[in-house]
Amino acid sequence: MMKKILACFITLFSLALFVACNKHNNPQPTPATTAEKLYFPPIGSADWQTTTAASLGWDETALNNLYPYLLSKDTKAFIILKDGKIVTEKYFGAFTADSLWYWASAGKTMTGFLVGIAQQEGLININDLSSKYLGTGWTSAPLAKENLITIKNQLTMTTGLDDGVSDPDCTLPECLVFKANAGTRWAYHNAAYTLLDGVVEKASGLSYNAYFQQKIRNRTGMNGTWVKTPNSNNIYYSNARSMARFGLLMLNKGTWDNTAILSDTTYFNNQVNTSQNINQSYGYLTWLNGKTSSMLPQSQIVFPVSIIPNAPADLYAALGKNDQKIYIVPSQKLVIIRMGNTAGGVSLAGSDFDNELWGKLKTIIKY
Repeated sequence: MMKKILACFITLFSLALFVACNKHNNPQPTPATTAEKLYFPPIGSADWQTTTAASLGWDETALNNLYPYLLSKDTKAFIILKDGKIVTEKYFGAFTADSLWYWASAGKTMTGFLVGIAQQEGLININDLSSKYLGTGWTSAPLAKENLITIKNQLTMTTGLDDGVSDPDCTLPECLVFKANAGTRWAYHNAAYTLLDGVVEKASGLSYNAYFQQKIRNRTGMNGTWVKTPNSNNIYYSNARSMARFGLLMLNKGTWDNTAILSDTTYFNNQVNTSQNINQSYGYLTWLNGKTSSMLPQSQIVFPVSIIPNAPADLYAALGKNDQKIYIVPSQKLVIIRMGNTAGGVSLAGSDFDNELWGKLKTIIKY
């Protein structure tokens, strides 16, 4: 893994130099000129309005050339929404519009959103101690250290628990080991994040799936469900359009059409902006582009580059293992979805695939 991290560091550092030397050739995106209201597909229907690349002034030849590239990268589903309408929707191999696939860690962003709803309803306060809901002794840390950990630390990956244990997905107390005081160390730690489902369940009195279905899935027309794995992690499975529906909800800042799902604008803004002073490129379980530095999972190195230099600076994203992607670009009113197997290379946030793909997308979209 260290070899992969070092390889990624070299790639990212090279990109940083490239961006610095060519900044005048890659200006920051300007707000989209269209004032068109976002379109939302109806709930309980397969209908979804479309638009064309030609009508948007996009490069159709470059778009058509993108599909063989996506196939070569073991992509299963790819969708681009502009103003909420489908510009392109492609499925590869035996995968179809009805096929279900795992979100992996892209589901973290949806958990972050759901925690915001729970706070909005007065069920929790993210500044509460996690032990208020998980019980004393949910970690093996000394009690004084455990009592430093809040829900916000879980949202921001700053619990101080050791991500270097033999099984970083294990949620048993003996696997949750003290490493540093909460809030002083950023580390991408699956187990600590996963226990947010227990926080929501304790606070709401409902199963995680039931609360999610009531508050997000059924109100946006998504399908899919959270599946508990043997190591206690919840993984979300759905079709690609459901992934796109969630991306559209995020693009519209928590409101589905005229229905406010997450009306707490302060919480939403905090989710999609830097959440702590260690990793600038991380919000509440959400990756952020356009920052001057970033960190990666399983590394304490601070890289002097944004996570996707080729992408618009205002992009934020839900990113999962094996290159599950939900990209949201407010300035361009874009949502882009990618499901599939690993595209190869380092399959982490800010992977070489992310930047290579956005290098192609910017020739198509011309942002």
